[in-house]
Amino acid sequence: MSHTSTLSESTIEFSLSENQNMIAEMIRKFGDEHIRPKMMEWDEAQTFPVECFKKLGELGLMGVLVPVEYGGAGFGYMEYVTVISEIAKICGSIGLSVAAHNSLCTGHILQFGNEEQKKKYLPKLASAEWIGAWGLTEVNTGSDAANMLTTAVKDGDYYSINGSKNFITHGVSGDVAVVIVRTGEKGDSHGMTSFIIEKGTEGFRGGRKENKLGMRASETTELIFDTCRIHKSQMMGNEGDGFVQSLKVLDGGRISIAALGLGIAKGALDASKKYSKERQQFGKPIAEFQAIAFKLADMATMIEAAELLTFQAAYKKQNGEKVTKLSAMAKYYTSEVAVKVANEAVQIFGGYGYTKDFPVEKYYRDAKLCTIGEGTSEIQKLVIAREILK
Repeated sequence: MSHTSTLSESTIEFSLSENQNMIAEMIRKFGDEHIRPKMMEWDEAQTFPVECFKKLGELGLMGVLVPVEYGGAGFGYMEYVTVISEIAKICGSIGLSVAAHNSLCTGHILQFGNEEQKKKYLPKLASAEWIGAWGLTEVNTGSDAANMLTTAVKDGDYYSINGSKNFITHGVSGDVAVVIVRTGEKGDSHGMTSFIIEKGTEGFRGGRKENKLGMRASETTELIFDTCRIHKSQMMGNEGDGFVQSLKVLDGGRISIAALGLGIAKGALDASKKYSKERQQFGKPIAEFQAIAFKLADMATMIEAAELLTFQAAYKKQNGEKVTKLSAMAKYYTSEVAVKVANEAVQIFGGYGYTKDFPVEKYYRDAKLCTIGEGTSEIQKLVIAREILK
């Protein structure tokens, strides 16, 4: 398999691989047919378009990193970045849900599930027969995840789970959730355990749906556990492994949020370039005014840097290297770039940029999530600082 950055002793290759070009073209066609015509309607009504994800599953895009023997596409992180960024160029909400499904729920089972769990769940998730959710965050523990209050108390061969999770992608529509709950002392990083819980399990349900600024077609809800009994066979790894597993899952997940921000930024830039060539003021296209041209130059430069950083993190992840620092850098930088680029895009469109008849207001609303989800920009800086000061 070729990569965007194929490193040898003397050369670095920065062109997209054949696989990546093929994926990008497939997504563009899919987006024109199945996403663009409906995305504003979904956004307005906060509709989570399950059927769209089923179709993406048929294309192999809901199990990008899952090996072929478990029903997945068997691609690597380079292709995965292409998948998320190309979808996000069209619609951030769809990109976010594809990222959460692939990286978090499916990714956690792929990395830490036993053979039986992988065989049971990965084929269903990779085909999008089942939609996946992942539960770490709680109302009072966002960045401070180790202080979670949701508990699992051992009772023979079962665990009884009580509590709730917050801001969970696919919390209501998901068919299966990976949840991290406390089995030990509060604040102990080895006091949390991960479980796979299926929809319909007694004592487990989705709760209130959040009414969000952006990413409105990506469902975000509570998960509620009321004396939910789970057999020990649904545990991943050993008791106490959950938090450490989560940090490793988030290392990869952050690359997907970087890809999401990259796609949103690219979409906003493409719309801005097109508009600035067409929009005339003072007898010429506004792209010919230095004020606009310089904005576009800055936007394009930031995107180029963000893309290189994101693909570097993806390349190292694909080669099994530690990416804690790089994935945090990619996520932090790219998400901030997405916000800046979307902001400038609205400015270039002027009054039209503030209306829903033009595409950039949606990029503007969607971009902000990238600086918050899967670890805020401040948490990324904390991670980066820790890594560089070791």
